[in-house]
Amino acid sequence: MNFANALQGFVVLLWAAFLGMAGLTLYRASRNRKTASFTTAVIILGVAAGIMTTVSMGLVFVEPEERGVVISAVSPTGIRNEILQPGLRWIIPMVERVERYPISRQIYTMSADPLEGEGQIEDTVIARTSDGQEIYVDASVIYAVNPEKVIDLHIIWQKRYTLELVRPLARGVIRDAVSQFGVEEVYSSRRQDMASMIQEELAKNYVENGLILEDFILRNITFSPEYAASVEQKQIAEQQAQQARFVVEQRRQEAEQARQVAEGRADAQVIEAQGKADSRIIEAEAEKQALELLAEALAKNPDLLTYEYIMKLAPGIQVMLVPNDTPYLLPLPSMEAGSAMPTLVPTPQPTPTP
Repeated sequence: MNFANALQGFVVLLWAAFLGMAGLTLYRASRNRKTASFTTAVIILGVAAGIMTTVSMGLVFVEPEERGVVISAVSPTGIRNEILQPGLRWIIPMVERVERYPISRQIYTMSADPLEGEGQIEDTVIARTSDGQEIYVDASVIYAVNPEKVIDLHIIWQKRYTLELVRPLARGVIRDAVSQFGVEEVYSSRRQDMASMIQEELAKNYVENGLILEDFILRNITFSPEYAASVEQKQIAEQQAQQARFVVEQRRQEAEQARQVAEGRADAQVIEAQGKADSRIIEAEAEKQALELLAEALAKNPDLLTYEYIMKLAPGIQVMLVPNDTPYLLPLPSMEAGSAMPTLVPTPQPTPTP
């Protein structure tokens, strides 16, 4: 409780005491009792109540979130040129009064929902886009009274500035901004651009009228039932097309994967075949070199072939028949340990026929 309110309460008590004492004095006078002391008390209380009333009417306490405009009957313009600042202030009783204006932030909401809008009414903004579509815009304006422009605001708008300045300006600027955008831009790609345009234009208009725009909130955008249905159908069609593209892409990826698997298998088979071919080539080269070495060895020692042939024979063969121009049978060496060395046995020569 501030001092001015406390003083007004005290004045009320003084007047109550004055009336009580005056009534008691009249009662005693009607009974022919002494009333001198009571009359004095009544006069003192009356004078004190009058003085305190005058003082209380001249004292004004301005809250920190307020500014005061002094309406003065003694001023040539009818209003003081100084803004009443926060604190305990003095005005001339009976000829001056104070109009208080809040400088804290205020919010005005325009919405299709009556519970959200001001005055519990439907207050959405109906606007048309550049391509002729009707849309419904819900928005909130956060603003404050400029402390330095309180007197001008009072002179022009008084306490009507909310409904006669804030609301009409906001609705007009919103309609103008919406008319510069297509319907698809409004709800998708350029919604933020539109909101920024509205905020910039509102801020300029509010400043010219003694207000400060703190923020503009674009709450919601709705469409006519017909357009909303067409948008929904379009979105469904786009989703179906997107799903179809997804399926096609999935099939393409599966086909690509199968092709890569087939290519991998083919490459593996080629590599395997190439490996076998390379292996055969290496084996052939080795055989070729072996044959060349064998041929060279045979060229140097012809009997080596006979020796290799003998070594390849079965171990049970003990003798063998050599060419007929050789007069000997060659017993083979025994495969058992300790066997005697072979000896050459002469073969009988056939008797020539006369």
